[in-house]
Amino acid sequence: MVLNNIEKLIEKYNNAETTLAEEAKLRDYFASDNVAPHLEHYIPMFTYFSQAQQEQYTKDVPLKPKRTKLYQWISVAAIIALMFSIFVPTWNNGPKTLADYTPEEQKMYLEAKAALALLSDKFNEGTASLNVLNTASENLNAGFETASYITEFSEATNKLLKN
Repeated sequence: MVLNNIEKLIEKYNNAETTLAEEAKLRDYFASDNVAPHLEHYIPMFTYFSQAQQEQYTKDVPLKPKRTKLYQWISVAAIIALMFSIFVPTWNNGPKTLADYTPEEQKMYLEAKAALALLSDKFNEGTASLNVLNTASENLNAGFETASYITEFSEATNKLLKN
């Protein structure tokens, strides 16, 4: 009867349904010398758990980490440098116009503008194609509704003709 009880406890343990008291019974059973031969492969697992439960960490854990002030000031300096790199170039000059750029930069600007306009036109054509598909889908759904009315009408007609 004891062996049957141990096997039930092992099944519960494998399903993570045991209580702490039941796990203690299992540890005691596998620590004893009279373990059934077909359950001997559980002995290393439960002996490891017993040993690991008694291990303790003995080193002192510092409550406040040691930080040097240098790292804090480096982060402050990095933030200040980032802010200056963002805002300083805009303080000196007002807004630029196309005439303020070199001819090469003007040419690149106009080419980029033309490419983006072409891309925009193609996107608009694609959107228009999707609108056509949406209209076709709505018409198809209306046709299916009409077909369902015809089916219902034919079923009602068949019922009337049979009577």
